[in-house]
Amino acid sequence: MNQVITEGLQLMPPAFAEGLAQWSREDGRPNQDTYATAANAALVAADADFGTCLEIVKIESTTRLRFTGATPIRAGLYLQIRARIKLISGTAAVARIGAWAGSSANTNIAGVAQFGPSRAVDTFGEVVELSAIVGVGARTGVDMVWGGSAVFGHFGIDIIGDNGGVFRIEDIEITDATDIYYRELMDWVDVTDFGAIGDGITDSRAAFAAADQAAQGREILVPAGVYFIGSTLGLDARVRFEGRVVMPDAARLALNQNFDLNGYADAFGDAELGLRKGIQTLLNQSDFEGFDLNARRVILTEPLDVQAAVGNRTTYANRRVLRNGQLTPDNSPAWDDDFVVATAQWSVNDPRKLTNIANVAQIPVGSLVTGAVGVGREVYVRARDIAAGTITLSLPLGVPPQTQSYGFRRFKYLLDFSGFQNLQRFVITDIEFLCADRASAIMLPIDGLVVQVQDCFLHRPERSRHHIAR
Repeated sequence: MNQVITEGLQLMPPAFAEGLAQWSREDGRPNQDTYATAANAALVAADADFGTCLEIVKIESTTRLRFTGATPIRAGLYLQIRARIKLISGTAAVARIGAWAGSSANTNIAGVAQFGPSRAVDTFGEVVELSAIVGVGARTGVDMVWGGSAVFGHFGIDIIGDNGGVFRIEDIEITDATDIYYRELMDWVDVTDFGAIGDGITDSRAAFAAADQAAQGREILVPAGVYFIGSTLGLDARVRFEGRVVMPDAARLALNQNFDLNGYADAFGDAELGLRKGIQTLLNQSDFEGFDLNARRVILTEPLDVQAAVGNRTTYANRRVLRNGQLTPDNSPAWDDDFVVATAQWSVNDPRKLTNIANVAQIPVGSLVTGAVGVGREVYVRARDIAAGTITLSLPLGVPPQTQSYGFRRFKYLLDFSGFQNLQRFVITDIEFLCADRASAIMLPIDGLVVQVQDCFLHRPERSRHHIAR
């Protein structure tokens, strides 16, 4: 027995000999008919197999027997309900453990299994054993999975089939079966014991939060499966992932004891996604100043748009650090430069603006301006106004023709910060950028970004001028 969970809980129903007023003919709820006044039921004092037991003559298509006491249900607690029954005379039937699942509002929880496996009771005098296990979590061998809404149950048996049979039933037992699933001294809690379902669809956020609250210094176990977390979640306990989680892009996961790439790669089953979600949390919580890549190499399938990964902010002023790892692109078209040619007008009165651009929507912010008279070596698109057909440049042009064609080349960067309007005190340290033929390292094309790059190494010196592009 798991004394931690069941200490102080009353599980075992009273013996039939203590009175039949505590045994309902319906589902066990208050003010229902009991077997104390039933004409088809009586106590038998000395049955050869059962001792004192209950004898019932079957007169309903489904004859129910339920204990009226509210047997408690708890997260992490698994109950086994046992009964023994035999046919004395008359018509054979089928029997099973039956139950009524109760919520905190004293209502029945619809949609959950409320009976166990059926057994034929069809041989005179043969003792048939009925058994079922009930609990919150969907574990192997649990016959009645009731989820996190269940707080109590009414338990007993059902006898199903034709009427006329006479049956004897031994005292019903309810015991703690938790030790089937746990070591006696466990150092973890399992999210499935709190109602988490690893189907990738059911929102298991509440179950994860409940497991975290119950952990009390122990580890949280996320077993095999895919667990959907529908909104932002913070976990204070250390988490061991055998399965993985999926979340909406805007939802954040704060692993407060696993706040590094190892933790997030395990959580999401992918190092690239783990890096994105880790950076998202880094810029949205105050508990940690940095995110460690654990000296791992992360292969990026596309440029990591840092602002898009964070999602909910375009300015940030607190110190944050990304450290200790390698970033490299895969070999895919996602790293091909975007190149657009557009005709634009320029005026000496506003030398950092190009106007009257028909295809301005095709020109990405951060593009390098090329192939035109009067354009310096490092001039980038700082902003664009699609409605007005204009773009703003990072530097003024050197007296180009009033109207001419310009080339706009948008390089692809491993880390792209261009979506931020203001970013202060962000530090990138001890990161090795393994740039391929098309990728560059870091993109900072917007004024007002203060990103410190310390002790980093860039492979691909011929393109090092795009290491930091302003």
